[in-house]
Amino acid sequence: MQGRKREREREREMESSDELPQVFPINGGGEDEKNYQSNSSLQQKKGVDANNVFIKEGILDKLDVDQLIAASQTTPKAFTIVDMGCPVEIDALAALQNVIDTVKLKIESSAVYEHLSPNLEFQVFINGPTTRDFNTLFRSIPMNKPYYAAGAPGSFYGRLFPISSLHFVYSTYSLHWLSKVPDGVGDERSPAYNKGKIYCMSSPKVVADAYEAQFARDIEAFLKARELEVVPGGLIAFSIVTVPPDSKCITPTFFEILGSVLLDMAAKGITSKEKVNSFNLPIYLATPPQLVGLIKRNENFSIERMEQLCRPRELFYEADFPEKLTIHYRAVMENLFSDHFGTEVVNVMFDQFKNEVTETAVFMDLSHKQGLESFVLLKRKP
Repeated sequence: MQGRKREREREREMESSDELPQVFPINGGGEDEKNYQSNSSLQQKKGVDANNVFIKEGILDKLDVDQLIAASQTTPKAFTIVDMGCPVEIDALAALQNVIDTVKLKIESSAVYEHLSPNLEFQVFINGPTTRDFNTLFRSIPMNKPYYAAGAPGSFYGRLFPISSLHFVYSTYSLHWLSKVPDGVGDERSPAYNKGKIYCMSSPKVVADAYEAQFARDIEAFLKARELEVVPGGLIAFSIVTVPPDSKCITPTFFEILGSVLLDMAAKGITSKEKVNSFNLPIYLATPPQLVGLIKRNENFSIERMEQLCRPRELFYEADFPEKLTIHYRAVMENLFSDHFGTEVVNVMFDQFKNEVTETAVFMDLSHKQGLESFVLLKRKP
């Protein structure tokens, strides 16, 4: 009874919050040649493949399907899976199918396989911001799918599902996006004013602290929501872009180049200094130790596995790397920049960014480490 009471209190606390998280959508699916689905090879392929392997191993090793499904109050039994925040329909559906196939494989070795398997159904939800084109998502779902499917619009930094209703939660390349730009970094009256910068890599410590604090609040909110929604024994798997500790990293360096391009454009009158100074990326790239520390603050989850994948440096040696990088960043960030600066400015900005990356060849500097993709597997404690 005490545990249930604490859950209700936590639920009311989250529902009463008057600060709704902002959403920063990328160019998702659809027919646009600049969309993320068509231009995500720099980030997606090897990482997604590795994550699917990690997920399969995690389910086989850490998921007690007998206990979870036996605890279900429905008949037939239902196993509920959620993909949170994935912008690419084909990857979301492939990841969900991987989960289903692995759960079925796990059930085959179950002591209750004979009477459990025929009575088990799968419910999958694909979450995204309210601005997401869910029509594109629905068109990509196969007609002969072995599950029931639905969209779940809304921010994953808040509650989305009933208490103890989810068995497996998956999120890919989403949690490094903040729910909002950190307070003060775009305000010239604030000590954390990030003048002339769009990220915090080379900014004063007070700016970096504001970014880190917002990231900490967001991870806390994500886990608080999931601790209510995930059943005891359920799993959360997510991948997130991180940076190696105590070293220069190439990924935030590219953010710095984007900022310097905007300053050059302001000096030429293409945009204004005021617009540049008031713009900041709602992204924070934590180190793996920072991420572990934040997860451990929530006592309702145990870290079952953590892996760091290093992005391959051989990509940098391809002759068209600057062009591929520019197309990729445009697919990821164009909406953010266009909303603030306008489409014409953004067109010039990305052209100049490609030229700057090509001329400086900073990506060839071996003193800059590659970005990391951290995979984390969490288990909801009883």
